[in-house]
Amino acid sequence: MKRNGLVFIALCIIIIGMVVSGKYLNRVRGRNRVVTGDVRGKVAPDFELTSLDGKRVKLSDYRGKAVLLNFWATWCSPCKVEMPWFVDLQKKYGNDGLVVLGVAMDDSDSSKIAQFASEMGVNYPVLLGTDKVSEEYGNVEFLPTSFYIDREGKFVGKGVGLLARSEIEGNIQKALASHVVGIGEAAESPADKAAGQQITAQ
Repeated sequence: MKRNGLVFIALCIIIIGMVVSGKYLNRVRGRNRVVTGDVRGKVAPDFELTSLDGKRVKLSDYRGKAVLLNFWATWCSPCKVEMPWFVDLQKKYGNDGLVVLGVAMDDSDSSKIAQFASEMGVNYPVLLGTDKVSEEYGNVEFLPTSFYIDREGKFVGKGVGLLARSEIEGNIQKALASHVVGIGEAAESPADKAAGQQITAQ
């Protein structure tokens, strides 16, 4: 009887331990993994990846800027279509605070990726992707996949597959417009800024 009581107590302790550890793991995963579906308003998971020039780059390095985070590969045909758009959009909105970050999901070595990026005229940082960062961003299964992140590090949109350039640019403008403003300062979107410049020119 006494032995059965001890076994019961031991089983209770094990079950409680499993429940507590399960809750802890869920909290940890919740910090590092984006739930699939509508990501808007959620904080983008920070990561640290290696760039083509060997530097360690974190997403948090770009806090205060709008980020277009693009998962791509050299063998991906739709990626080749949109990359020149990203080059143009980086030129157009770079001074407004846009940073395009390309995450290469190739199995090939970095020198081949660098050669491809050079041939495409890429003017933004290219990082070497990992399974971990793919998992943290909801298991990236289709390329290209892009995330649009505002200046506070929160998602304003996501695109899977090849989107129209106008849709990509619209998402960039949303990310740029969502910035922290000072006391008495109004947020001004790139579109508002351009309109103001037109009025001034007239």
